[in-house]
Amino acid sequence: MFVSLTISALLVIITVAIHMFGLGVLMGVMKSRSRHIKPHDSSLRQAVFIVLLVLGLFSIHALEIWVYALAYIFLGEFSDMATALYFSTSTFSTLGYGDVIMAPQWRIVAAVEGVNGFLLLGWSTAFLVTVIGRLRAIEFDWLDRLTDGE
Repeated sequence: MFVSLTISALLVIITVAIHMFGLGVLMGVMKSRSRHIKPHDSSLRQAVFIVLLVLGLFSIHALEIWVYALAYIFLGEFSDMATALYFSTSTFSTLGYGDVIMAPQWRIVAAVEGVNGFLLLGWSTAFLVTVIGRLRAIEFDWLDRLTDGE
């Protein structure tokens, strides 16, 4: 049990670090590109900006899922990457179909992955809502300045 808890803790640390770094990169890209894209200028630009942000978040989660899948392969739990990725994705998203199961000694790792995925997905949701809220605030501020100038 100690080994599986230790592995779980390490995987949580790695995926949280990936998430924090990934969100930092996304923020940096958004700051540098928003001056050129000007998402507040049009609904289409804003939509493209949000779609690119969602794809960035999806990529971060995909990397985190791969980390768990690789751990399962390393632990000898699954013999092929397709099964490890399938299991990791369904566990990370807390969907958990139950058609692929872990050996008893590693089930705690899967349970922790579910909690970890739940928290990281929530963190991404909060990030996305914040960015969209700020876009809306900028848009309304920009419209206010435009109409005040008339």
